[in-house]
Amino acid sequence: MAKRDCYDVLGVTKSASKEDIKKAYRKLALKYHPDKTKGDKTSEEKFKEASEAYHILSDEKRKANYDQFGHAAFEGAGGGGQGFGGFDTSSFSDIFEDFFGDFGGGSTSRRSSNRGNDLRYDVNINLEDAYQGIQKEVKYTTYKSCLSCSGSGAAKGSKPVRCDYCSGRGKVRTNQGFFTVQQTCPQCSGYGEMIGSPCNKCNGNGKVQANENVTVKIPKGVDDGTRIRVSGKGEAGSKGGSSGDLYLFISVDNHEIFKRSEENLYYELPISFTNAALGTSVEVPSIDGGKSKIKIPSGTQHGKQFRLKGKGMPILRRNLFGDLYIRINTQVPNSLSKRQREILEEFGEIEKNKPDPIIKNFFEKAKKFWKSS
Repeated sequence: MAKRDCYDVLGVTKSASKEDIKKAYRKLALKYHPDKTKGDKTSEEKFKEASEAYHILSDEKRKANYDQFGHAAFEGAGGGGQGFGGFDTSSFSDIFEDFFGDFGGGSTSRRSSNRGNDLRYDVNINLEDAYQGIQKEVKYTTYKSCLSCSGSGAAKGSKPVRCDYCSGRGKVRTNQGFFTVQQTCPQCSGYGEMIGSPCNKCNGNGKVQANENVTVKIPKGVDDGTRIRVSGKGEAGSKGGSSGDLYLFISVDNHEIFKRSEENLYYELPISFTNAALGTSVEVPSIDGGKSKIKIPSGTQHGKQFRLKGKGMPILRRNLFGDLYIRINTQVPNSLSKRQREILEEFGEIEKNKPDPIIKNFFEKAKKFWKSS
């Protein structure tokens, strides 16, 4: 029976990238692998077909030969082709490593599964702390190496013994069709040894629950969501494995004056409409606790922004600062005294004779629009 097109088998086009080909094969391998389908002949044939297609298309030279000659490029001995039965299974190891363990029996190195778990700790600070940097004492509960057995899990005077199921390798091999798959030993969980007499302090776990205090330096410039790693301060590993890490997740509280956007700070400065019209000078606060004097020129419009360079937040791990932006918020009085009303009415009469050019221009355009409608 004629073989199907390799691209059709994997469901990709000729222009597909190497990564796309790999993803397509991974999906089919997960679906049809004999270890998943338990003797289903149809699935086994589809798995074999997909594996052959991936073997051809994952290599640039084989792919080029296939694109030119099709399956004929790999039939018989011509052109160096061997057919599917003779390919090197090592080209599949990165695929099957993800879901079947070490592939092909070529490596007996143990994974780092005995490494301790990483821990998360949430830290709340205010904006001033984020500006200045701060030392924080972190108190949490974790698992530490058992002092009684030095983390081995074995009682004093005894030692772990070699696992007889895997002969101390931590891995066992099983045949899956034409593949040999290496998996973690189910008896010793990959450690390669068993504990005959467990430690009575940790019940053979090699670690015990304990309180931990760590003082951590939170650098200036941290933002909401910044993550800080404290190496080796997570849970202790099992059977002599390395400790995990402690991760601090920083949450910066909202400030009553300043709003932050990355390294820049913003706030609205309320001023009276007379100061906006006549101009004034005003002292404004900055996050470092100081004051800055800014001049507001006459005729300043509502929404106008002023920038104070270098008065924002420090940039993390750099000797640079963001800027402070001050937005003018002109306040119009919602109640007037009799005298204020008289003055404003007088001002309004004067405006009629000398209207604001922007306002005048707008209403001239409006009149033309109304006439043309």
